Amino acid sequence: MGSEEEAKLEVEFNGKVCQIVKDIMTRVAMLEELETTGGRFLTGYQQGLESLRRPPIDKSSKLIESIIEANQTRRLRSYIKAGCNNSPDTVQNMSNSKGILNELEHLLGGLTGVIETANQGLSHLETEESCDQFLEQETVDQEENTSSGLQRLEMINHAAMMGFVYDMVKQDYMMQERIINSLNLKSPSAELESYCVMWSLRPFVSDEVMSHAWTLLS
Repeated sequence: MGSEEEAKLEVEFNGKVCQIVKDIMTRVAMLEELETTGGRFLTGYQQGLESLRRPPIDKSSKLIESIIEANQTRRLRSYIKAGCNNSPDTVQNMSNSKGILNELEHLLGGLTGVIETANQGLSHLETEESCDQFLEQETVDQEENTSSGLQRLEMINHAAMMGFVYDMVKQDYMMQERIINSLNLKSPSAELESYCVMWSLRPFVSDEVMSHAWTLLS
């Protein structure tokens, strides 16, 4: 294989790898946006569900009774009469909670689509890497100490990094899926709080790996 053709193949290979890395990281950014939005929905669901569990106002306290008498607004009277759990505010909160659950399910579908697209990109990248290994076997003696060979190795390392990134965001997505599927109106308060914390912490995602992955685009 002539050096001119080799150089052309190298340029094509490097260009494809760089483009796929860019495409994958673009989708990672989309996942991060969806994760942030999902976290807001989850927190809103938690707050809405907690509001359903507020106990009725105990009017046996003289202080509470005096506050009620001094602030006999229609909203407060409605809250007291309904005993909280059947009040218009609570009914609205329940409706909002169900709406947020539906939004979470829709968001989960969006995450699935992004993951599948990223997976296709990784499969393409693996194909390019296999082709590269075949070419490298043919010319290993000539390329071993050349800048071209080093650049090729760098591209393969980029591919490996994308594999790490994909594994992390996939596990993060699976955790979010389990959280969403476990939500119901009987979810304990402590459990909801743990879900919010885990969603925010993203335990399967390494900040160091992600930071390094983003430097590949510079």
